Amino acid sequence: MAPKVREGDAVVALSGKWISWAHTAMAYSAFIGALVTGLALHYQKIVENEYYGYPQEWFPSVSATIGDRYPERAVFQFFIAMTSGPRLLLVALWYILTARPNTSLPKIIAGVGVFRTLSCGGWTYVTSTDDHGWHDIFMISYLVATLPWTLGCLALSPNNPKAVKYRKILAGSFFGTLVPLVYYFIQHKVHKVPGAYTIYAFYEWALVLFDVGFDAVTALDFDGFELILRDVKGSSRGKTQQVADAVLEKDQDKPIGNIFGAQFLWVNALDAAADVYNGFIFWSMLTSLGLTVWYFPLWHMGISGYEVMVMCTVSPFLLVNASIRSLIIQNVRLVYLLSLSGLLAYLTETPEYRLFSVAFGVSMSCLAWAATWYAERSQLPRLESRILAWSIGLVASSVAKFAFRTNNPIWPIMHAENGGWNKMGLLLAALAIARSRRTVTDNRGGIAPADRPKTSPFLAGLGLAGLLFGLHSLLSDSSTMILWVWEGFPVRGPIAANGVLTIAAMAVGILAGIFFKGPLSNWINLLLAGVGAFIVTSHHNWFGYMGALLLAVTLMALTTPLVTSAVRHGPMTFGLGFLIYNILVLAHVWVVAYAFVPGGPLMREHTDWVMTATVVFLGAGVYASPRAESINTKRTRSGKAAPSRFASYYTYVLLAIQLIALATSYLRFPTNDYVPYHAKDKVITAGIWTIHFSLDNDMWSSERRMRDLIKELEIDVIGLLESDLQRIIMGNRDSTQYLAEDLGMYVDYGPGPDKHTWGSALLSKFPIMNSTHHLLPSPVGELAPAIHATLDAYGELVDVVVFHSGQEEDAEDRRLQSEYLAELMKRSPRPLILMSYLVTKPNEGVYNTYVGEKSGMKDIDPSDWDRWCEYILYKGIRRSGYARVSRSTITDTELQVGKFVVGQPESSDEQMNEEQVPEGLRFPSLFRGHGVRDHRYHVFDEPRYFV
Repeated sequence: MAPKVREGDAVVALSGKWISWAHTAMAYSAFIGALVTGLALHYQKIVENEYYGYPQEWFPSVSATIGDRYPERAVFQFFIAMTSGPRLLLVALWYILTARPNTSLPKIIAGVGVFRTLSCGGWTYVTSTDDHGWHDIFMISYLVATLPWTLGCLALSPNNPKAVKYRKILAGSFFGTLVPLVYYFIQHKVHKVPGAYTIYAFYEWALVLFDVGFDAVTALDFDGFELILRDVKGSSRGKTQQVADAVLEKDQDKPIGNIFGAQFLWVNALDAAADVYNGFIFWSMLTSLGLTVWYFPLWHMGISGYEVMVMCTVSPFLLVNASIRSLIIQNVRLVYLLSLSGLLAYLTETPEYRLFSVAFGVSMSCLAWAATWYAERSQLPRLESRILAWSIGLVASSVAKFAFRTNNPIWPIMHAENGGWNKMGLLLAALAIARSRRTVTDNRGGIAPADRPKTSPFLAGLGLAGLLFGLHSLLSDSSTMILWVWEGFPVRGPIAANGVLTIAAMAVGILAGIFFKGPLSNWINLLLAGVGAFIVTSHHNWFGYMGALLLAVTLMALTTPLVTSAVRHGPMTFGLGFLIYNILVLAHVWVVAYAFVPGGPLMREHTDWVMTATVVFLGAGVYASPRAESINTKRTRSGKAAPSRFASYYTYVLLAIQLIALATSYLRFPTNDYVPYHAKDKVITAGIWTIHFSLDNDMWSSERRMRDLIKELEIDVIGLLESDLQRIIMGNRDSTQYLAEDLGMYVDYGPGPDKHTWGSALLSKFPIMNSTHHLLPSPVGELAPAIHATLDAYGELVDVVVFHSGQEEDAEDRRLQSEYLAELMKRSPRPLILMSYLVTKPNEGVYNTYVGEKSGMKDIDPSDWDRWCEYILYKGIRRSGYARVSRSTITDTELQVGKFVVGQPESSDEQMNEEQVPEGLRFPSLFRGHGVRDHRYHVFDEPRYFV
């Protein structure tokens, strides 16, 4: 007779570790089963990629293995389905194990675990063939969720040394593998290196092993669980000490203990998000000011008078008056609301009024933030929280520009027609101000030094100026310093999609500023900032970018101490800081605009002077900063200042922003699978366009309008002039990123902003095999940039040159430039197309150097006498057509386009009717007559074709 089951007995007892083992076995079976099946049945097919096959590539990637081929896909999907049950149980058991009173982190991690499981099912059962978009969404979601899941599990691990050890090893291996994984993916996708994809595949499989292995470690923790469900060790009742508890108890007097030891409250998280969004608004408006000012000297071709508006930032000088200061602090929310006029500016069609609205908004924003900081001067934790919000707001602004390909969606040059999110930005700004600005108080205790008197406010102002300028000029766009170190093809350094690294470095700097405080840290950061500035200014490619990342980390780390020092030295410091910052901004423009401004030759090409001044000013600020933070600051038993526990919420917001940046980088990575419009006819449609810094006649961003015209004209290769926008006065933008990614083209950004030109860029449907940047002789006037590139056009090498010559007033410059370029083109043994801005009349002056025996080049249409700026020349290739297309209101210059046929010799200048031209060699009929959107064939009113 069976024994009677008594109350409390276990009818069936199953150790919790078997849930982990079942999950591990099913997950590994899915991947290994698919791999073995694929190798056995379709080996040569699954090792082949878009560039190479066996024997150059000899091991398949994960995606190729589990993709669309039967039966590999069926094997993988079967075992993944079997994995889902143990997976959800694993997440549930982990929550039961780690849940404890007064903390929401276990709930958050459990939610991330469920989300990660569902997204895994998404990319498993919706393949890229089924729906490429949704497959990518699920895959990105899974990858992004992996970071908080991994870090959360580490933080919540029970105090089991063996399990913690394995988790750290596997997590470190997982994230460490990402570096070579990305490297070899770039080698394959960008450089097309044979065998690189095989090495990439090994790292991809390693990620799978580490990912599954990380969750397998839960077997060591679940050994204390018996399913039915009875907890034999009391782990779920909060009796077992967790690693986080042990760390916080051990380090309660250290920054990490003070920050992460508090209870998580959603209301505080909302406050932190609102504060950060207010910081985002500040940086969005400040970065738009120079852009709206720039419109006027751009159209005046010199000083316009509107440049005085840059001085609107000195409004903090008003705080020097005690009565005004008190009034502003008591009504600071109203001042913040007034600053939103900068966001409302997009409603104003007239450029002058839009500028005035932006300037007023920036003035109010600078005043409001300075008043807020000063009002919190006796509450150092609150002050540091405000500074953190301001700093993370810059990161958020940079991420927004990264996601929108260097345009901020709430700028006044944006509206719904060109991709603006102005209404949404304004609504969130109003809500953020209402939420986060309700608690500002004017505490009159002040920050007092502990061991030495205050230094001069002027030195603190210099430090604030250097900080503001460094953050704005180098970090307000993630691609700015990438373009500083860009040297052309083959790619030897970072590309725009690597901007996520700049953003990550900014986050590291913010965290370093939280966890490592004190005078010694400040001086170390200053020294490292000087090293980084030197490297990024004097070197290029990856080494130069390492200096850029170092500079990004140290600038962000210095933010809190330098702003705190400014508060300590009184309200005058903020006015001085913004005033000196404005002087640095002007110097930053003078180095390139020297031919158009008073005293310009003195600053010509001296970015090194500006960078040196920035570091010296930072040094002045560090010297002026107090050796001890505050006599009123809460201190730990060790005597060190304790950071605000509220800083943890800003850290969570910063992490969320980093995840957005990571997902954006994945989406923006170039596919490099571009196809020309008329490949069957072996046609190259080449164009030249001066894009006037991507601001149209009415002060709207013009990238989308340019994209539409380039696409409708079916242009394969285009040279863009006046394309370098990576300066404060131009918004730190880069239009070529949007155009290249949206049109599906390779891009050479041209000489970077440290080369002091107005910019030249090359976009091509054909792979760019090699490109070299040239700065042509310019002893007097503006520098003349050129790109000399070799394209792989239908299996043949064809050279193209994009060139912008000097001004009409500088005849000697233009003569020297014509001789330099003629020699360069003459030396090329390949067919060559020049897309240029020459500043000469046909058959006169330097035209005869560019065209003729000296260069070996021919004019695309010698009978076209009505030209001055743009010219297309060629040699060694058949020219079949030529057209001139009106600009509408996009810029001040037309778009010239030529058609060339690869593999055929030069043709005569005899023209023929379009009816005699093959369909693939014709220009689109869309632009005949009145055309579309005010774009039409003009001058001749139709294209010209040549026999």
